Formats: sequence, C-alpha cells, structure tokens
Amino acid sequence: MKKNIVGVLLIGIFSICCNQSENRKPSASTATSQGDQALTKTAQADTKPIELAKTIALKTKGILGKNLLQAINSKGTEHALTFCSTRAIPLTDSMSVSANASIRRVSDKNRNPNNKANPTELEYINDSKQALANKQVIKPKLISSDTQHIAYYPIVANSMCLQCHGQPKTDISLASLSAINRLYPQDKATGYVAGELRGIWVIEMDKL
Repeated sequence: MKKNIVGVLLIGIFSICCNQSENRKPSASTATSQGDQALTKTAQADTKPIELAKTIALKTKGILGKNLLQAINSKGTEHALTFCSTRAIPLTDSMSVSANASIRRVSDKNRNPNNKANPTELEYINDSKQALANKQVIKPKLISSDTQHIAYYPIVANSMCLQCHGQPKTDISLASLSAINRLYPQDKATGYVAGELRGIWVIEMDKL
C-alpha cells in the first residue's frame, strides 16, 4: 500500500522530475498504439495554438505518468530515476508523432545538458520567475512565424517534486541522491522549493 501511495504522488510531478533529453526529431518508428491520444490535423486547425500546446503538454504528461507508475510499482521509487533516463525519450517521441508536434522540456537549471534552455527560452523563464516574484500568474507564450508556432508552458515545482529536485539530504533521500549523481553527473536541478519555476514545456507545431 505504501508503495502504491508513493507512486500516485509521483505521477503529478513526473514532468519536472524526469528531465532528460527530448529535443530529438521524432520519427514515425517511435510511434506506439496510443491512438486515443492523437490530435489530428483537423482538430489542430480548429483549436487555438496556445490551447493546443497546453493540451499536448498535459497529454504527454499523462502518458509519462502512467508508465512511471508501472515502473514504481514494479521496482520501487528509486527506480523512477532510471526509468526517466531510459524510457521517457521514446515515450515523448511517440507523443510527438501522435500530436504532429515537437515536444521538449527545458530549464535554466537542467538535469541533462541537452535540456538547457536556449536564449529565447531563457528569456521566457526569467520573465516567468519575475511574475512569480510579483505574485502574478505565469501566462503561456506563443511565438509564431510564417510556417510555425512555438508555445511555452510553465512547469512550477510543488512539494512533491522536491523528492527529486529539492534540498539534497533534506528533501532528497540518500538513495535518490546517489542515483541522480550516477545517472546525471552534471546535474544542476536540485535546491528548489515549492512554488518556484522548475522549467517549461516547449511545443513546436507547423502551421496548417
């Protein structure tokens, strides 16, 4: 029972606790049988890009969370970190194909070097942090070109995610800290407190 409770708690924080590289170009070969998650071109055309980006981010988070729970229930909480480092990329690539979009997560304090925010993303992150400091709600941002929409959607840390991203030896167990150091030797993604901006979703969609 205790293992199941921990697993359920971790689902809600998966998108911030599992911060591996997801900036590869998706290929059709990574697609899985998640047809009910697909967003067709017709649906995309009828939805505002900023709303569509949020839907894509939340659907991806749900798929990752479901698979993470299975990993936790089979081998325990610390196994979640290994799962993040090996399985989240294929699952995210599959959702990218399903949604006809590129799906990434980036941060100014990245766990994996490939998830480092670029200058434009960093500008949104800094603006969002300032909004939080001013007790304002962070708003998603949409950047559009002649051929593409790029949407940014914030990821705010809560008390549960501190198990992987909080204070070492206080919020993060020694077993989890050991796994982080082993899997991510260049980790920068600890030291957070609840309510801080942990990172952002980046959803890139071609204009239809």
